[in-house]
Amino acid sequence: MFRRAVVMAAFALTCALAPSAEAKEPSLADTPPAEARMLPYTGVLPACDDGFALARIQRAFYDRESDYWQSGLAIESFGGVRETGLRVNGASYIPRRYCAARALFNDGRERAVVYQLGEDLGFLGMGFGVTWCVVGLDRDHAFSPNCKAAGP
Repeated sequence: MFRRAVVMAAFALTCALAPSAEAKEPSLADTPPAEARMLPYTGVLPACDDGFALARIQRAFYDRESDYWQSGLAIESFGGVRETGLRVNGASYIPRRYCAARALFNDGRERAVVYQLGEDLGFLGMGFGVTWCVVGLDRDHAFSPNCKAAGP
């Protein structure tokens, strides 16, 4: 008799703690887009071949290489610029455009550059921000492996 009571109590407790069929997990379709927030985003991002964005990558790469690594490497030009994704994380996240390009360096080599443009991620949250990685020159492994973490 005692065993039957324990089994019935365990069954009742399991039923009480089990999620009901009515309760459902929120999906990405249920979340509002970033443009519908109290302080909304616009969703307007520069194109991948925007000259200002590419110049920021070029300058930041030069600064890092000369100040930190003392390598003297610099990006001379970009080519083959293409978009690899737009807001692939979902509409409720910060709008981001993912891009890739080929860059010619002053050592004569061509390397891939992976970068993303994010709305309101610039200095003090003003303007767009640029996060970039040069494949083969991610020396501190910030976007390992091979800059995949910088892309979509």
